[in-house]
Amino acid sequence: MIDDNRVESVRVRNEAGRSAALEVLGATYQNEKGWVSDPHLQFPVADLERYNVAWFLVRLEGRPVGVLRTLYDPPLLQYAKYGLQLCDPRVDVADFLTRHRIAEVGRFAVAAEHRGNVMLAAALMRAATEEMVTRGYTHVITDVFEDDPHSPLGFHTRVMGFRPVATHDHGELNCNSRRITLLLDLESSYRRLKARGNWIYRYLTARWPEALHRRFAT
Repeated sequence: MIDDNRVESVRVRNEAGRSAALEVLGATYQNEKGWVSDPHLQFPVADLERYNVAWFLVRLEGRPVGVLRTLYDPPLLQYAKYGLQLCDPRVDVADFLTRHRIAEVGRFAVAAEHRGNVMLAAALMRAATEEMVTRGYTHVITDVFEDDPHSPLGFHTRVMGFRPVATHDHGELNCNSRRITLLLDLESSYRRLKARGNWIYRYLTARWPEALHRRFAT
């Protein structure tokens, strides 16, 4: 069975959900990784009302164990202040941004004791992806840490089809590791996963209306 009835993923819409998300961020980003000093600064209460931000929470048997944040239309040109090095310097970033709709995925975390349960990360990805495609976004951008032992780099590139597009040494989080910036074309990923016929395609798109499938298939 692909789905796990003990797993529930939801968009955070109230203070109770925010508190649960902060519990996960505190355990992972603060206590385990040391990437932040105060998780409350990562998820301010104002985010609950912002149209361009979405936080998602996954629970296992009712307990919060994972979190993910999506930023819609992020100010990507701010990456320049981080010393961004393009993998292909010929790319016209400004032109690309005018022709595509970008969503940024970040603050993606699963509690250490549950990282072996792939359904938790998959549930977060499903919830976030459903909202992205429903809102008409075409690409996903994310950063991973090169030296993080729990980096999703391999899964992102081998399975989902993310492409490395840049690197940078600095960012918002307190980590000395080099960042690798990855870009995913959602339509290309849809076709890639569907052609392979694996469970992740069926799981991620299980609740899509037929209109979304037609949009990506044509």
